[in-house]
Amino acid sequence: MEEKMQTHGIKFKDKIGYALGDMGGLLSFSLIAAFLNMFYTDVLHISAGKITVLMIVARVWDALNDPMWGAFIDSRKPTRFGRFRPYIIWASFPMALGAFLMFFKVPGLSENQYLIYAYITYIFYGMMYTGVNIPYGSLASVITDDEIERSSLSMWRSIGAGVGGLPAQILLPLMVYSTVANADGTNAKVLDPTKLSVAVGCLSILSVMIFVLHFKLTKERVQLPPTQKQSDFNVLQTVSVLIKNRPFIVLCAVSMLLICFQMYTQTVYNYLFKNYFEKPGLYSIVTICTYLPMAMFLPFMGKLIKKFGKKEICAAGLGFAAVVNIIMYFIGFTPAAENPYVFLALTFFSGAGQTFLVLEVWALVMDVIDYQEFLSGRREEGTSYSFYSFTRKLGQTIAGAGAAAILGWIGYNGELAVQPKEVLPKLYNISTLIPAIILIVMFVLIAFFYKLSKKELEKLHLQMEERRKSREENE
Repeated sequence: MEEKMQTHGIKFKDKIGYALGDMGGLLSFSLIAAFLNMFYTDVLHISAGKITVLMIVARVWDALNDPMWGAFIDSRKPTRFGRFRPYIIWASFPMALGAFLMFFKVPGLSENQYLIYAYITYIFYGMMYTGVNIPYGSLASVITDDEIERSSLSMWRSIGAGVGGLPAQILLPLMVYSTVANADGTNAKVLDPTKLSVAVGCLSILSVMIFVLHFKLTKERVQLPPTQKQSDFNVLQTVSVLIKNRPFIVLCAVSMLLICFQMYTQTVYNYLFKNYFEKPGLYSIVTICTYLPMAMFLPFMGKLIKKFGKKEICAAGLGFAAVVNIIMYFIGFTPAAENPYVFLALTFFSGAGQTFLVLEVWALVMDVIDYQEFLSGRREEGTSYSFYSFTRKLGQTIAGAGAAAILGWIGYNGELAVQPKEVLPKLYNISTLIPAIILIVMFVLIAFFYKLSKKELEKLHLQMEERRKSREENE
């Protein structure tokens, strides 16, 4: 009974504390999707091609940095504050500084100097975000080992992420633009670097405060197996098992595409509302339309998961969202495409389909980490999550570099306050067709290749419980 109390029984403060962790990270991370590409093109005047190379170089470094950080955490002995919480609080301070510097325009630099500055600040922020995110992502699996409680943590993490993304997606679009006069006497909205840097500075300070509160409210309950020694840790052995962990590989691909979808749409929708609809302020409503379904489904998620299972409900939602995005694309050939409110309504229904995966993806992560323990007999969340985190960053890179490349391909010019007319329908097309394709691929992967169905999970947890009991009896 004592052991059960150590590994189960999370309290409301644990849920709030865990949600605050992703909220603190998303305050700055969501700025990348919403404004970084535009900051580079419209403020620093870096070409789309150079931005693409920057994103690729940063991910090459992450391919080394992320696994090294995860392996380092797994090789360390737990401190009196736990295995993961200390790293989160320590890395949150330089991460906040990196976020501010990433969106700060140093006056008087040349184009090449701005490019070098972008490399330094973007890569530094990415390293510090890794320092926070890998231990944070690993934390849920040691807060509780109960499947229902983990599902609850996943939902609360999604809530925290949604709240953390609100400033970048709702408040800042209303605050960081200034009106300038064109040569023909018309007015246009442009991104104001001074307003943006002040806003990011405030969010950076707030993020540190939130991480301090996160540290105080969370508790690590699940301990390492008694037979597991940190001195025996072998990263190559762990990786060899991860490669055999098919649910882990499939979930990495799905999560990579999910973050790619989210960041790509946030980026191109910003351009779409600014240039196609000529209503940049309406961009803030996109977030409301995307996350309102989450609030509507949240009270029923527990019952839906118990009845249908996590995999099953996520697959159904992705299929529905894919159909909605296909409809959005074909509406582009009708007069209704010029009405931003039609677009926003369809965004709501797309968000309804995505809600199930967004709310449950972190519970799925805990499931595949449990499956990793089933295969290897060891708990090595740091290394597992570092590889998972790296694939999500690949999604970020594909979205960032891909969006920049595609914008360049359709003829978008960041130095022009008003884009040429022939660019606008192309902008609408890339804002709808590419997201539809991503959702279709995600649906196929989760529906047909992810093996941890409701029935298989029940069998897995029963086998792991029997193994743990047997291990305790033999000690």
